[in-house]
Amino acid sequence: MKDSYTIVLGPVISEKSYQLIEHNKYTFRVDPRAKKPAIAKAVEDIFSVNVVGVNIIKTRSKPKRRGLVRGRTSSGKKAIVELSEGQKIEFFESM
Repeated sequence: MKDSYTIVLGPVISEKSYQLIEHNKYTFRVDPRAKKPAIAKAVEDIFSVNVVGVNIIKTRSKPKRRGLVRGRTSSGKKAIVELSEGQKIEFFESM
């Protein structure tokens, strides 16, 4: 894991993630092999903010069916990153 952009894959856009922004917490999809310190450093490098804490959620693959076609949803990893007081990421505010 060398590049910050290979660790942080993108933001999670949902109602719950927008509610967490009020508490200064931002949600990102991250590489499944990434650890908490690497995620914190990557977010600090990309957005020039100070990270206070990182919580990780592993999402499991679930079986889905559409008509007769069976399949599975993708599994992955999400990180909820808490920033220090008074800082914010402008990327989420414009959406």
